[in-house]
Amino acid sequence: MSLSEIESQLSAVQQRATEDISAAARLDELDKVRVKYLGKKGDLSQVLGGMGKLSAEERPQVGKLANEAKTALQSQLEARKAALQSAAISAQIAAETVDVTMPGVYQPQGRIHPINSIIDQITDIFVGLGYTVAQSQEIESDYYNFEALNFLPDHPARDMQDTLYLPNGQLMRTHTSNTQIRYMESNEPPMRVLASGRCYRRDTVDATHAAVFHQIEFFAVDKSITFTDLRGTVQLFLEALFGDIEVRFRPSYFPFTEPSAEVDVRWQGQWLEVMGCGMIDPNVLKAVGADPEIYSGFAAGLGVERLAMVQSEIDDIRRLYSSDLRFLKQF
Repeated sequence: MSLSEIESQLSAVQQRATEDISAAARLDELDKVRVKYLGKKGDLSQVLGGMGKLSAEERPQVGKLANEAKTALQSQLEARKAALQSAAISAQIAAETVDVTMPGVYQPQGRIHPINSIIDQITDIFVGLGYTVAQSQEIESDYYNFEALNFLPDHPARDMQDTLYLPNGQLMRTHTSNTQIRYMESNEPPMRVLASGRCYRRDTVDATHAAVFHQIEFFAVDKSITFTDLRGTVQLFLEALFGDIEVRFRPSYFPFTEPSAEVDVRWQGQWLEVMGCGMIDPNVLKAVGADPEIYSGFAAGLGVERLAMVQSEIDDIRRLYSSDLRFLKQF
């Protein structure tokens, strides 16, 4: 192959490559053009394969032409690659542009459930009174749920609780009073504590009763605490929660308080029981290592669902667990 023929082929390869580079519309197409003309087995390499038939004087001239063609094609490839990348970025920006004048997609706003709402309100009231918030477990032992709270093994009050027992001998707590025992075991008086959580009883479900319910317990232990302190705390709490509401105390009985009382509020023209309370029984203080000759205290437990019913004028406790959005959207 003569020098003029190789020069002609180099020119033709460069011309075709220039046209193919300009025609490439995507980066992957451009890379195929690069391999076709500049790869190890590309068109340029094949043309240079004929240099072996040239004289020693002609080879440097062909090598110079080949390097110039290769450099020119590489420059064209880089320029085309930059142009395609810029076009791709511009297209992506255009596709992702948000038209701020268009109406947004409606996302329904969540609301706090009436039960959670009233727990938060009660917590704020008692924290404002200097109470500490404590938590305890729902799966409990007989000792913390009954024995330490002055329930004797054959005490009839155990039957009143309608307890749900577990196969391992433990039980689902029937009240949040287990928190009272656990907290007093590890803390020294004086103390003012608020505890909340789920409780469980084998109860017949109706408009004012549920088998799973929420209870809040508050108690105080210090020197010289009297029933007057209890009554004042309960009255202040209910007025802070409901405003001007009629409240009454009725004598009652609980194994862990003496004397004991039940508290009612006027609701829908009738009296509704909302909590039980009383002075902590000396036996309970002894169980946690507190000397009842030195310390006294009061405790009260209230049903969260019933307070939510009073506050939001709900006629049936079952509505709180119905998951009916028509009902929940009202709050």
